[in-house]
Amino acid sequence: MWCSCPRPADERTPAVQRRSQTAVLAAASLLLAAGCSSGGTQPQGGENSARAKNPAASPNATPSSTAPPAKGSVKVTGTLATGLKSPWGVAVLPGGDLLVASRDTGKIVRVAAHGGKITELGSVPGVDPGGEGGLLGIAVSSTFGADHEVYAYFTTASDNRIARMIYDEKRPQGNQLGAPDTIFKGIPKGQIHNGGRIAFGPDKMLYAGTGETGDTGLAQDKQSLGGKILRMTPDGEPAHGNPAADSVVYDYGHRNVQGLAWDNDKRLWASEFGQNTWDELNLIEPGKNYGWPEVEGKAKDAAAGSGFVDPIEQWKTADASPSGIAYAKGSIWMASLRGERLWRIALNGTKPVAAPQAFLQGTYGRLRTVVAADDGALWLVTSNTDGRGTPHKGDDRILRLQVS
Repeated sequence: MWCSCPRPADERTPAVQRRSQTAVLAAASLLLAAGCSSGGTQPQGGENSARAKNPAASPNATPSSTAPPAKGSVKVTGTLATGLKSPWGVAVLPGGDLLVASRDTGKIVRVAAHGGKITELGSVPGVDPGGEGGLLGIAVSSTFGADHEVYAYFTTASDNRIARMIYDEKRPQGNQLGAPDTIFKGIPKGQIHNGGRIAFGPDKMLYAGTGETGDTGLAQDKQSLGGKILRMTPDGEPAHGNPAADSVVYDYGHRNVQGLAWDNDKRLWASEFGQNTWDELNLIEPGKNYGWPEVEGKAKDAAAGSGFVDPIEQWKTADASPSGIAYAKGSIWMASLRGERLWRIALNGTKPVAAPQAFLQGTYGRLRTVVAADDGALWLVTSNTDGRGTPHKGDDRILRLQVS
């Protein structure tokens, strides 16, 4: 079902009709036959059983001898920057400065980690903001010191795509981005559920979280790029070790992925908007089916062979609506929009140490992005100027947090 109506303030859509469990079981039994060439729109067939050779595959639970305590702490130690317009994606440069993308203006700015000086790099050509679309995630190349490449996930008039640009800080302010080189296009776009988070993993491959644009069937459709996590080379080609050799599709069955992070054991975690009942934190494994739209939250019959992977944690939608996540001090930290709080999920291997712990509830409004600093601190970005929040003086801002 396609929903083109405006999304309410909590970034959810009206209830959808569930498909039958029989159809679910049939779909879950299919191979992940999906592929997409650079710049393509449709994955194609082909199966690769080389998961054992995949350096990004999530290992089994391996409890740590130094698990974090059940109770943690958060202290706001300062405000780095204020007056940001619709900030969304954030990338950390070598040396610690931040690049921040504005969803609605299409601009990227640099924020100095010491002093908070803001320098405009320029605008990303082709960004078509509207609804939940616009300039979304950004990332810096794993070899940034040599190539100075900045990657951006953004909405155009026809699709969502990923492009890279050379950043030359010696050029005049506002004109420091080179012409975009589109490495991947054809990701479905909509007024809602555009996904948008991108990040380079420990394997130096580029990962992207996508949404199903409100057309829930895309999530289980292995011929669609919507409702998936994608894994590709820096040039936009299918990465070696993906479930299908000629496909960038890494897993499927997602509603709207907006958070990606890796723990110290290189396991990939993702946050996901639920609809009306459960938001999720998932441990991502290649080729697995995370259930949407057949399941929201934990499936009661998952152990009975439904083929769906249960989330590690789930939240009532009013308490979360999660966007960005980060890993620090043995925990996943999850920024929440509607919930207006920062969640801490302490982990011992792949198992939570205790129930999730909430911080800063209602103090700074909607929270969009959280990223880890090199010294173990966190940068937390608010999201009150995106048309869904209530801006206060100084919004939007970047906060520095000391956490444990």
